[in-house]
Amino acid sequence: MTAEGDTGDAGMRSDTGRAIGFSDAVFAIVITLLVLDLRVPETAPGGMLRALLDQWPVYLAYVTSYLYVAVNWLNHKGTFHRVRCADRGLHWANLGVLFSVALLPFVTALVSRAVEEGDVFDERVAVSAYALVGVVLSITWLWLYHYLSRHRELLEPHVHARFFEAERVRALLGVLAYAIAGLVGVLLSVPAALVVLLLLPIFYGLSSNGFYDLRRRLRHRR
Repeated sequence: MTAEGDTGDAGMRSDTGRAIGFSDAVFAIVITLLVLDLRVPETAPGGMLRALLDQWPVYLAYVTSYLYVAVNWLNHKGTFHRVRCADRGLHWANLGVLFSVALLPFVTALVSRAVEEGDVFDERVAVSAYALVGVVLSITWLWLYHYLSRHRELLEPHVHARFFEAERVRALLGVLAYAIAGLVGVLLSVPAALVVLLLLPIFYGLSSNGFYDLRRRLRHRR
């Protein structure tokens, strides 16, 4: 029997309004926590500019994580736009995504502090921790996409049958890319790993409407 024929959880289904509202609140809190790491430096008169410039790792970490949270929110919005109703399994997968997103302020503070203080070992630990959260977050998205690909009864009628199958590939790429970024940071170069971590949200931003839609647009441009 396929997942579409499984009606055991049908009585637990509900509209997506509460899940979306709760998720939006979590994303808003995470964004706010990122801002709290931007501190006004304590400095002598005339030293404000130098003190601000010395905090560049904090700004870089903030921009990277802000983009990452923003892209995850766009992905979440696009995903639930295609969902007609939610069941218990989908709620658990969604909570997994939110659990991972909520870790971003912590690892952002780790990276900014380590780079600011300049200890190479601490930088490697912090970058690998950030990359690990990226791996975990990508795995939770893979879980959510896989669940939706197996439970088409939860989707809106207009959603293409292969949409969430393609999204699984997109999430799997994230697992691999963040794992590689972590290894690069530990074994080769922390700056190179930071570049990869900055580029990944850009890729996911460009494909935030779905990997299936991105491939379709690229084919039409040829």
